[in-house]
Amino acid sequence: MADSPVTHPNKGFLTRAHRFAFWVAGLYVAVIVLLSVPFIQRHVAYEHWINEPWHRTYDVPEKYGLAPGKTLDLQLHTSDNVTLGAWFMLADPYYQTIRTSALKPLSQPTIEVVKDAIKSRPTILYFHGSAGSRATSGRVQQYTSWTSRLNANIFAIDYRGFGNSEGSPFEDGLKLDSYAAWDWLMDHGAKPEDVLVLGHSLGTGVTSKLASRLAHEDVKPRGVVLLAPFSSMLTLLDTYEIWGIPVLQPLQSNALGRKILRRLASEAYDTLSVIHEFNVPTLIAHSADDYEIPHSHSRTLMDKLLDPLLPAAVSLPEKPGVPVSHEHFIAFSEAQEKRREARTALVRKTDIPDFGTLEQFEGAYGTVVYVETNWGSHSKVGLQEGVQDIIASTFRLGVHA
Repeated sequence: MADSPVTHPNKGFLTRAHRFAFWVAGLYVAVIVLLSVPFIQRHVAYEHWINEPWHRTYDVPEKYGLAPGKTLDLQLHTSDNVTLGAWFMLADPYYQTIRTSALKPLSQPTIEVVKDAIKSRPTILYFHGSAGSRATSGRVQQYTSWTSRLNANIFAIDYRGFGNSEGSPFEDGLKLDSYAAWDWLMDHGAKPEDVLVLGHSLGTGVTSKLASRLAHEDVKPRGVVLLAPFSSMLTLLDTYEIWGIPVLQPLQSNALGRKILRRLASEAYDTLSVIHEFNVPTLIAHSADDYEIPHSHSRTLMDKLLDPLLPAAVSLPEKPGVPVSHEHFIAFSEAQEKRREARTALVRKTDIPDFGTLEQFEGAYGTVVYVETNWGSHSKVGLQEGVQDIIASTFRLGVHA
């Protein structure tokens, strides 16, 4: 009787490992294919289908912790006939005057009250991030904090497809939404110099589109604030991680992969290409422990605003294998040194113990401020009192007004 063949002890394990790798690769390809479908891509990018809080009642803002009679629930209409939901919240000092003078329980403020508040206090035009709505708990926390500490009115809209707004989100549509919000404020008595345009995360891309358009129209708001911004959607995809894993990194290894990656970024939101157009003071704030959008995006945006003020750079060849002469390399090194010296002279840097760093310089259109906090993660950078105080002093809000 012949002996049975000897089975290698690792053969079963290797077979299972190969099978597992095959299925993982197949799943990865399937996910990439699905993300290339615009409908699915927009649902992933905007997450507007995540309706937190559930069972929303937008016409009762008090349900979410806002004071009685402080918030007007309203609707506005875009130039392409989409109806958007919005809240206008009174600055706390103004609200306290009408609260203490009222002889009966307060109802929602009237349009006339809102118009008077707009004339009395600066207004923050707020553009929120992806997912949720204007009633999401973290955003309500910001409203209550900003109306009090910054002594400003807040006007917050839900983009098309978010909250109780009509339609579905797409980049050009959100651009129209932002301008409809701006127009509403102007139509109700606001002056451009009394409106601070502020965006968080996705909202920084929307803010940038509005700020660029206003600059082209030679309109100057009070300023622009970008909280946890990304430089562009394509760059965000380059750096995007899930549980610390750069899931799209494999696509960057070849030309086809990079082409696919660009297809996945059909929504550009390219703040880097327009931030130099902002014609007003600009503040950027980011947390070092932001794992959704790395703070390197904010540094890139700041460098874009600083670059025109520095000596000209000398570039090295981008293609690998291209020889660099000794003279070229010397010129490159000398240019880099001059730029470092100029940067040190222009940028005032302050280390704030147990908080972070503050950098500022005078740009082409006023002060540029970059705040990098040690903590705050992605969602809470705007809730930090230190960040709010810097916003207040930069744009003359609160006690600085």
